[in-house]
Amino acid sequence: MKRLFKLYRNKLLIGILAGVACALGAREAVEYTSRDHFCEICHVHPHATESWKLSTHYRNPSGVIVHCVDCHLPPGGPAYLYHKIRLGGRDLYGKLFRDVNAIDWNERSKLEHALDYTFEAGCLKCHHDLFPPGLSERGATNHRQYQKDPGAKPCIDCHLHVGHFHEGDQFGRTVKANQEVFTESAAVKGFDNYTERIPGTDVEFEMVAIPGGTFLMGSPESEADRRPDEGPVRTVKLSPFWIERTEVTWEEYEAFYAATKSEGRSSDTAAVAGVDAVTGPTPPWGNPDQGWGRGKRPAITMSHRSATTYCQWLSRVTGKKYRLPTEAEWEYACRGGTKSAFFFDPGKTGEKPFAFYSENSGEKTHPPSAVAPNPFGLLNMPGNVCEFCLDWYDEKAYSGAPEGVAIVDPRGPEKGKEHVIRGGSFLTGLSELRSAARDYTRHDDWVKTDPQIPKSIWWYSDSIDVGFRVVCEGKQKESK
Repeated sequence: MKRLFKLYRNKLLIGILAGVACALGAREAVEYTSRDHFCEICHVHPHATESWKLSTHYRNPSGVIVHCVDCHLPPGGPAYLYHKIRLGGRDLYGKLFRDVNAIDWNERSKLEHALDYTFEAGCLKCHHDLFPPGLSERGATNHRQYQKDPGAKPCIDCHLHVGHFHEGDQFGRTVKANQEVFTESAAVKGFDNYTERIPGTDVEFEMVAIPGGTFLMGSPESEADRRPDEGPVRTVKLSPFWIERTEVTWEEYEAFYAATKSEGRSSDTAAVAGVDAVTGPTPPWGNPDQGWGRGKRPAITMSHRSATTYCQWLSRVTGKKYRLPTEAEWEYACRGGTKSAFFFDPGKTGEKPFAFYSENSGEKTHPPSAVAPNPFGLLNMPGNVCEFCLDWYDEKAYSGAPEGVAIVDPRGPEKGKEHVIRGGSFLTGLSELRSAARDYTRHDDWVKTDPQIPKSIWWYSDSIDVGFRVVCEGKQKESK
């Protein structure tokens, strides 16, 4: 019996020692494979380490270095091991089997993808105090809102690139290296297309000459999906005008923001009173491009007031008369001489779509180069983003028009509460892409979650699919 007991005791001790050795070995293996240099072995992203070392999570006044696993794995527990295996396996597969040169790294760095490999718990593990000394008033406001509703917006919605430096992080565009800076705006000698140049920047955009003419505005009662506010059909006569070929891009809007931005709160006296026509927006709350990128994509989330102020600023710096299009100008330009519900055949497919809407957009904006033009050569008139118009909205705006008489250059009601928007967007259905389809702003609803008091007059916190394009009036003196 003694010998049997001794034998089992020895086996038990050996088992315990083997278990401890395995546990220690596993722990060491987990720790070793969690070090930065090990992560670099399988990282196929070409600039992951370099951009990390340029970021505020590597170089900062405190001297604290935030490591790969601090952000890209949850802090401890079974979830740590699960995501370590999941993400590590994906990186290993990419290293061995994928063509890394074919991966769109700019696309993969956007918010919707970053949420898959960045963990909120990791942020909160280090950032215990959400109100540290030196926090800006805007930051404090955002953090108070986060405390009230932690699930509404993740940390990286506002801090997307803190772990990896990105040259486009700073909102408010600056001139790129080795780019020509324009010293004067475009010279317009006749009624032709021209390329406008914004002085003091390297930004330019195309303006298309739209000949004046007469057309039937609105939709007939026989048109499918027609709504009552689209009629009755009325005859409208328009003077010639120029309209931007694309929706105003982030490049254009950031040039305006950089030149006119106000660091004050939305209650800034001059801005509210309208004293200074070039007092521009306060900084946006969160990520205004939703992580989809800026550049040539249409600018979004700005208010109708911001769009109007942009036009005033653009007029001032170029010496031309820019403004938002009237509702009549917008529909005339969209139709391009057509009389049907759509300027294109919705059932016909081509190399490029004519519009991005809910069924083909992937629920995000797209650059203008991705669509085919309308008969006037304009891009994204319907779809991509809805567009602000100059007019106040009135559901009965068409009903007072006299029959048989053409209305000349109408500008809508003299006053109102909301403004007209046209064109449908990447979130709307096909019926909203009809040339006569109308919609309107919803200001109060679109700033509902804005935590500022008073709420911003420059940015919408709850609208992500409205932008605008500009019109230049045809009746003006030739620019020099």
